[in-house]
Amino acid sequence: MILKQEVENIAKLARLGLTEEEKENFGRELSSILDYIEKLKKASVNKVEPTSRSFLLENVMRKDRENPACGSSISILLGMFPETKNGFLKTKPILQ
Repeated sequence: MILKQEVENIAKLARLGLTEEEKENFGRELSSILDYIEKLKKASVNKVEPTSRSFLLENVMRKDRENPACGSSISILLGMFPETKNGFLKTKPILQ
């Protein structure tokens, strides 16, 4: 069981104002959490491979290619912009 002084110290470090009832509740809850951690320490994990995730992730990539249907849209956009250079929109610099 966590002592009341330990709960008060944790509350002070976290800058929490706790009532006496809250201190008792937090003491019980923190004690149960620490008891559960002790149970987990006893679990055998010798045959379990270390992982960073519980599920496998894989990036889904597509080929980067030009869409011929967008060609006319690009020329319309470039025509509406005040300045262009080599097929790109030219803007004012934001860094000097």
